[in-house]
Amino acid sequence: MKHVMEALRKREAEEKLPVIRMEIDYELVTLHDAMVACDQEQIKRSKKKLAELRKQLIEWSS
Repeated sequence: MKHVMEALRKREAEEKLPVIRMEIDYELVTLHDAMVACDQEQIKRSKKKLAELRKQLIEWSS
């Protein structure tokens, strides 16, 4: 049973990691645009979202 659960977790991680990376890339573009526009509110939102995505990436990578 343990091996089945590990296999399922690995497969789920293989599917989830590319999605998280794409979200990070998108949010980095959003952050860059906000910095160019000097939009402080969007900068804060983007940084918060990036921190959340970073935690997800670490969680699924382990």
